[in-house]
Amino acid sequence: MTDSSGDRASTPAMGATIWDERYRARELVWGAGPNKFLVEEAADLVPATALDVACGEGRNAIWLAEQGWRVTGVDFSGVGLAKAATLAAARGVEVQWVEGDLTRWDPPVAYDLVAVLYLQLPVEVRRPVFRHLASSVAPGGTMLVVAHDESNLTDGYGGPQDAAVLYGPEDVVADIGELLQVQRAERVRRGVESPDGDVYAIDLLVRAVAPK
Repeated sequence: MTDSSGDRASTPAMGATIWDERYRARELVWGAGPNKFLVEEAADLVPATALDVACGEGRNAIWLAEQGWRVTGVDFSGVGLAKAATLAAARGVEVQWVEGDLTRWDPPVAYDLVAVLYLQLPVEVRRPVFRHLASSVAPGGTMLVVAHDESNLTDGYGGPQDAAVLYGPEDVVADIGELLQVQRAERVRRGVESPDGDVYAIDLLVRAVAPK
């Protein structure tokens, strides 16, 4: 549930507390601009309903709302969601913010886009969560998963340093492939500014659609 070097704690309660503190410590941990892969992959989609999973401070949910999507953003950090609501109001868009633990939260409806960006979970937690999210994609809708790839630990920059919460595109396909039709599953590079200059992180990207 992060887009940089952190990873969620092993239990939801611990994780929420840690991320509340992290969000309090900085104005915007991830900045205000959307993830580049979300922008690229949403370009050919018709705005409808969207779910931003582990939305944090809301940058991706807000960007989707600015493009005309009707967005729900869910996260277990109340502090992150409060900052998201403030940012959305400043940018003049409406998003439904929901405080919830993804291991227990049930999407109330099906969504035309389910965006799962940097949700770093161990396999025994990730697999049921991903399958649950895949089942919440509306017929003909899209699920987009972007995360720190397992190879980033040795060959990339930043990201979680715990191999237990890292995975690859083939793992996502195994998680959701019985429910959705996979259109794209690969590793991608993302430029990162660092004190040593421009470097690259290695992410995974999986895009899948629900049968109509």
